[in-house]
Amino acid sequence: MAEDKPLNRRSRVATQGTARAPNRAMLRAMGYVDADFDKPIVGIANGYSTITPCNMGLNKLAVRAEGALEAGGAKSQMFGTVTVSDGISMGTPGMKYSLVSREVIADAIETAVQGESMDGVIAIGGCDKNMPGAMIGIARMNVPAIFVYGGTIKPGRVPGSDEDLTVVSVFEAVGQRVAGTIDDEQVRRVECNACPGAGSCGGMFTANTMSSAFEAMGMSLPYSSTMAAEDAEKAENTAASAEALINAIAQDIKPRDLLTFEAFENAIALIMAVGGSTNAVLHLLAIAQAADVNLTIDDFERIRGKVPVFCDLKPSGRHVVTELHAAGGIPQVLKMLLNAGLLHGDCGTITGQTLAEVLADVPDAPPAGQTVIHPIDQPLYETGHLAILKGNLAEEGGVAKITGLKNPAITGPARVFDSEEEAMQAIVDEKVVAGDVVVIRYEGPKGGPGMREMLSPTSAIVGRGLGEKVGLITDGRFSGGTYGMVVGHVAPEAAVGGNIALVQEGDSITIDARERKLHLEISDDELVERRKAWQPKPPNATRGVLAKYARLVGTASKGAVTDQPDD
Repeated sequence: MAEDKPLNRRSRVATQGTARAPNRAMLRAMGYVDADFDKPIVGIANGYSTITPCNMGLNKLAVRAEGALEAGGAKSQMFGTVTVSDGISMGTPGMKYSLVSREVIADAIETAVQGESMDGVIAIGGCDKNMPGAMIGIARMNVPAIFVYGGTIKPGRVPGSDEDLTVVSVFEAVGQRVAGTIDDEQVRRVECNACPGAGSCGGMFTANTMSSAFEAMGMSLPYSSTMAAEDAEKAENTAASAEALINAIAQDIKPRDLLTFEAFENAIALIMAVGGSTNAVLHLLAIAQAADVNLTIDDFERIRGKVPVFCDLKPSGRHVVTELHAAGGIPQVLKMLLNAGLLHGDCGTITGQTLAEVLADVPDAPPAGQTVIHPIDQPLYETGHLAILKGNLAEEGGVAKITGLKNPAITGPARVFDSEEEAMQAIVDEKVVAGDVVVIRYEGPKGGPGMREMLSPTSAIVGRGLGEKVGLITDGRFSGGTYGMVVGHVAPEAAVGGNIALVQEGDSITIDARERKLHLEISDDELVERRKAWQPKPPNATRGVLAKYARLVGTASKGAVTDQPDD
């Protein structure tokens, strides 16, 4: 763990004396002059790449931040971070690297900022793991920092249609093709029009969920988390974020001043209100651990019982995030939560103001005529949508997203698969039928390794019209675009001998979100006998980053982190 007190750049490069001459000489090669050695050095963690539309616009924002930092009296140092495109790697072995990339990003930012003794960092990210990866690193280091979201993609549309499309529309179109409700040409039209340009996936999926959570926690500027990537205001917001960071460095506002237990409660309340991604549970637990905040999986269930879902957003609702932005964005949702007594308004923000002060001028209600944000006393759902289920199949817990379900309970025969590929093939071959409970195991943090998202099988189930009729449980994850009768993050995972490893084909399984129960309907004695016969599988990776990750990673119920503190 990095020191709580940030390293002082001036002690290394600004001391007037011959001992520091080599340090200054290296910086002079980059154009530094005498006056620059009295300025704060600010890192720009730039997630730019042409791997994914989520990140392809980030370099312009990084350059804008660079100019604003220099104009504001700081010296900037830009460095890169990696990304993995979840949407492109989904359904392939490459998806094993997605959650791993969260740890790589955190390590990269910590390494650069601490290695070069920077006085602050502005992290700029787009795809799903960029946000939590950056914030884990920021929380570890505890030097002044701000996060800038690259922005959401605008909705796509098939010509002649008024239906907003997202990348999830393409996955579901594949399921519809399997079911025979559309043909190949219709699938192609969706594919060619779903993603019209730069930006992260456009519903309240994982990227938009985490950017919104950071805004609620005061680590990003107001309105920044729902801006479109290609709109001019995104660049203006980046410059304003750089200016805010310079002020935070002057005031010595550190991340752990803001990332308090109450701030995490605010983030969870916001995520419930907007119908956010199941991945938020995993990521907030990981960030809390890095910040030494005692957040647990049970805190999500506690807050879920108090906060209604009152924003109608995809994947289970109708609207995309650009429409939420037009209706008042995250500040509007936060103001309504604050007025209802569901937020801690005294939490600090990167601006130096409290959250209540930031929201003071936000209207009490959204504009008339919009249909994205409902009145909080007329919500879509009376309680939150991310339910924590426990039982003999998930003694540490599993996460279910229950919005949009008419009957959030099912009991049926287990269809058991030891990988995503096996399950997907059975679904496509129509071997999974109404009433089944699909079990996908050995896809957890250690078992995968990497805890892949199961958007392909869940979307294929929905596309076949079975979203209300087939259950699915996994020790892997779900995309923020997933919905249906599904439970992920089942822990303990199969690879470490969790009871999900003991399920046999045809066993009766109950998923009951109302009772928050995930249960294998066999006796305790039978479980004991099966455990005696169970043997762990050989690891799927023995060398490289996946093998290192598998050796280090902890349970999903505590965030699946690789830098677990000693017990």
